Amino acid sequence: MKKNLLFITLAAAMLMSSCASKKELLSCREQNTTLTNNLQTTREDLAGKNARIASLEEQVEQQRRALAAAQESYNNLQQTLNQSLANASQNNISIEKLVDQINESNQYIRHLVEVKSKSDSLNMVLTNNLTRSLSREELREVDVQVLKGVVYISLADNMLFQSGGYDINPRAAETLSKIAKIIIDYSDYDVLIEGNTDDVPISRQNIRNNWDLSCLRASSVVQELQNTYGVDPKRLTAGGRGEYNPLQPNDTEVGRQRNRRTQIIITPKLDEFMELIGEAPATQE
Repeated sequence: MKKNLLFITLAAAMLMSSCASKKELLSCREQNTTLTNNLQTTREDLAGKNARIASLEEQVEQQRRALAAAQESYNNLQQTLNQSLANASQNNISIEKLVDQINESNQYIRHLVEVKSKSDSLNMVLTNNLTRSLSREELREVDVQVLKGVVYISLADNMLFQSGGYDINPRAAETLSKIAKIIIDYSDYDVLIEGNTDDVPISRQNIRNNWDLSCLRASSVVQELQNTYGVDPKRLTAGGRGEYNPLQPNDTEVGRQRNRRTQIIITPKLDEFMELIGEAPATQE
């Protein structure tokens, strides 16, 4: 009897120990899954911040290059003026005629500067309005730049789409609505939606390669702007550049993330811009 009781006690203890071990194992697995998900989220957040830093550094470098180009243009203009004065002296051209030519050229240059300044001012207002409307969280995934009179709004692919897909994420709705409002307010601008990918190959049903993916993503954004937010489709163009327009090398996760983007490119209508410029003054013999 005592032996049976001892056996039952040992069996119960082993059973309870086994149950406890299973609970601990399940708990460890759950913790591991949570930690793995947190690690992945942290890595993605870090990659996004690093991409943003790289973008800001690139903008600073572009400003430096623009300043250097402006200085070079000024030096060239000074050389041209000095050469014109020398030629006038050698060819006995009257100073009055030369001054008239210089004044006419300067007037045209001032006209071009005024047109460019007007365009730049509109672009800066557009950019500032958009930037102010975006939250701090949205600005981590949206990059707004003005380059050579064109406004570039670059949207991270993980905000707009599921990985490898082209359906618009619901969480992108608020950001797209703000961009759509800016596009509608500035009705004199045309809009190109441009899809870009990294160089990682993709082959899924109805998506043969990165060319397809980039075009499908651009088309999805165009249709979202038209159907959901009422942007005039006559102002919209969709295009894809696949993996062939990278911002960074594709050999790092940060580089690949920067390259996976959809750009909304806002430009003044070309015909109206040319009307503002007008014809160049005729060169006097």
